[in-house]
Amino acid sequence: MPALNTPHGGTLTVYSSSSVAQESASTYTYSYAYGPTGLAGLFRNHYAAGCAVFASVGGVSFGYDQGVISNVLVMKDFVSRWPVGPWEKGIMTAVLELGALFGALLAGVFADKYSRRRSIFLASLVFCIGSGFQAGAQSLNHLILGRAVGGLGVGALSMLAPLYMAEISSPELRGSLMALEQLAIVSGVVFGFWAGFLTRNVPGSASWRIPLALQFLPGISLCLGCFLLPPSPRFLVLKGRLDEAMQSLSRLRLRTAAEAPHDPLLQLEFLEMQVDVALETQCSGTNDGEGSTNSWRRLFRREYFDRTSIGIMIMFFQQWSGINALLYYGPTLVTSVGLEGDLVTLLVSGGIGVVQFLAVIPAILYLDRLGRKPLLRGGSALMTLSHIVIAILIHHYEGNWPAHSSAAWLAVICIYTFTAAYGVSFGPIGWVLPSEVFPLSMRSKGVSLATASNWINNFLIGLVTPPMIQSSAGATFFLFGTACFAAHFWSTYFVPETAGISLEEMDAVFEDRKIKVELEQDFGIHDLVRGLVERSD
Repeated sequence: MPALNTPHGGTLTVYSSSSVAQESASTYTYSYAYGPTGLAGLFRNHYAAGCAVFASVGGVSFGYDQGVISNVLVMKDFVSRWPVGPWEKGIMTAVLELGALFGALLAGVFADKYSRRRSIFLASLVFCIGSGFQAGAQSLNHLILGRAVGGLGVGALSMLAPLYMAEISSPELRGSLMALEQLAIVSGVVFGFWAGFLTRNVPGSASWRIPLALQFLPGISLCLGCFLLPPSPRFLVLKGRLDEAMQSLSRLRLRTAAEAPHDPLLQLEFLEMQVDVALETQCSGTNDGEGSTNSWRRLFRREYFDRTSIGIMIMFFQQWSGINALLYYGPTLVTSVGLEGDLVTLLVSGGIGVVQFLAVIPAILYLDRLGRKPLLRGGSALMTLSHIVIAILIHHYEGNWPAHSSAAWLAVICIYTFTAAYGVSFGPIGWVLPSEVFPLSMRSKGVSLATASNWINNFLIGLVTPPMIQSSAGATFFLFGTACFAAHFWSTYFVPETAGISLEEMDAVFEDRKIKVELEQDFGIHDLVRGLVERSD
């Protein structure tokens, strides 16, 4: 059946009855959209897009630390003040990532107990405290403490921002809006790197205090402005505050109070949220989602394990693709392919962030139109090829790079090619998939666990990359290439396509819908769809 036009420019596409519902002519499978995908959709629903942009400021804090610390650790005043060896570098990296791990896990509990917005406020406040310790450090211990405290905030924000963005997005724009998280992270990386690069020759401690103090900007902005954001309508439904939920949903979909009761898509989305909560209540006996051990255990039950594994593995491959090794140890890796001179290596490694920033833009524009799987498969194939070519070049020429400068620059081109492929695939989609595959009552815990996977693997990458590079740079790139090949296999055979599907309809992607169809009938969803079909006839 062709798409049915609905008021305010929306469309409803109704398919044939699902196999679980053949006995009843009143059941339908369907999809809907409030407007176009991509850039046109972002402009059309400018309010939700603006909210997502502001929420993604949390990603700037994540990326800024990655970008700034590599420059700070080699600044003259910093090194003369506190000689930093490999052990101290490892400690400063480790404490932030371990703090972020705990922050991500704690945020999963706080998000359900105190709301998404309050949790974002608390995480931003903690991040600002950590930034203060770092910028005002009078000893290396102060800096380490600041990074640990800041890590709690960074980890919490890296989980809360994608969760909130997923829950305010309409189906046709969810990928584009959530790709803004990756754009924010990469913006932070670029801003952090070049802030440190530009202040590296400032006399005295200002050379490193200024870039560390700039972390306050995203933290304070989010801390002061988060309560201007509308509450998550899905969180309000989870708490049984249905009137408030409808008000928030209407505001996010640009519907007035008079239009809301007569907009079928708005009513359909609202009913789907209630069905989702009712389904979880019926299956688990509770819908409070406030951190009970049962809600964590359910993530590993057979009926949800495929979703949990997707959240964990997408973050595993996101990290083991090698991107953060390039960000943390860019100058070292660039040196390993034969480029010499501090200025050249810094500029080339800084260019990695710029390429990644530019590559995210196509993902924002086309992620919902092209789908998740094609981008994951194509991106991982190109990343594999790039790593293998670099490994081969290092194997052949590492003993005599000066005589083979063209090979060295070919390796740099491959690094940039890998970065671009990552920026359009596993970079943004790594934040999209975990936030959309879990049911409402488990979503905060599932996203929390997936984000914890990100930080665990981030920590391991930071731990093993330096000795691996020292032992064999070629083998390091070959290992990352092997991980990217595994990612291609995994995304081909184990990842379902989720583009254009509402959060509440993800059950149809993963499991039998029989119980849910019965609840949809009870809540009147199929009657609403049938009425639209009959009117179109």
